[in-house]
Amino acid sequence: MQKRKLGNSNLEVSALGLGCMGMSFSYKPFPEKSASIALLRAAVERGVTFFDTAEVYGPFINEELLGEALEPFRGQVVIATKFGFDINPDGSHGAKGLDSSQERIRQVADASLKRLRIDVIDLFYQHRVDPNVPIEDVAGAVKDLIQQGKVKHFGLSEAGAKTIRRAHAVQPVTALQSEYSLWYRKPEEEIIPTLEELGIGFVPFSPLGKGFLTGKIDESKTFDKTDIRSTIPRFTPEARKANQTMVDLLGTIAAQKKATPAQIALAWLLAQKPWIVPIPGTTKLHRLEENIGAVAVELSAEDLQQIESAAAKITIEGARYPEQVEKMTGR
Repeated sequence: MQKRKLGNSNLEVSALGLGCMGMSFSYKPFPEKSASIALLRAAVERGVTFFDTAEVYGPFINEELLGEALEPFRGQVVIATKFGFDINPDGSHGAKGLDSSQERIRQVADASLKRLRIDVIDLFYQHRVDPNVPIEDVAGAVKDLIQQGKVKHFGLSEAGAKTIRRAHAVQPVTALQSEYSLWYRKPEEEIIPTLEELGIGFVPFSPLGKGFLTGKIDESKTFDKTDIRSTIPRFTPEARKANQTMVDLLGTIAAQKKATPAQIALAWLLAQKPWIVPIPGTTKLHRLEENIGAVAVELSAEDLQQIESAAAKITIEGARYPEQVEKMTGR
């Protein structure tokens, strides 16, 4: 597995990470705990060193899962987790929705360290920007945790360019995590140039469009109401039918390259910048191996130009989130 550095930081990780949310959040039915532990360990054996979780996934269960699965590999892997939601000790969600108060950040750090069975959090993201707490205060709280030796690196998730700049001025931001793929390219407008200028790494989540870019989801597929995709406008049958042209494009390139559509989608992301590290999520070993195979797929300048000119003619239908969720992004 190739390695990459996140921006100007010294944080080196595998070129592809593993998003662990789906093992216990948003995509029911969840696998057996033993199966998830086996998959996490299989990822390490195959060279993956970057694992993504969050307090809110479960809540708490996902961090506990990673803590148990990755304990034998302490010091060999990088674990990223997140704070920022108002969660009660019993796991129920508090009335505030978001909470990035300095006291709460300190509480989450201590609790996450215990659940993850580690001495220091490698990368601590603010999960969503809290409009009620100045980003300078958030960055200051994480800076204190770094000075105390509880956290190594500070990250932001789905933040806007101005917020990134303000945070970075207080405590250097190592990585931004936001959605980015061939079917969601908004970060190219303002975010990616800002990250490049400031020397911040980019960690795209949903790099396979929540599964759509794999080519395994057509207009006839139905989603259980417990599946997050059942609430997403982009996943209505009409939108899926309209958006199939993007999957067809990936299939065309994949056939030329003797690869799969998913591998082309990931290889395209890896080709955009050397400091981009996608974190596709999966609960299946064959998908993990397929995703890892994307690192070996080389797209030439001609290939990228072919994708670019074809993609430019495609209009993606449907919003990526319901309106109330979308409001929490890009602040």
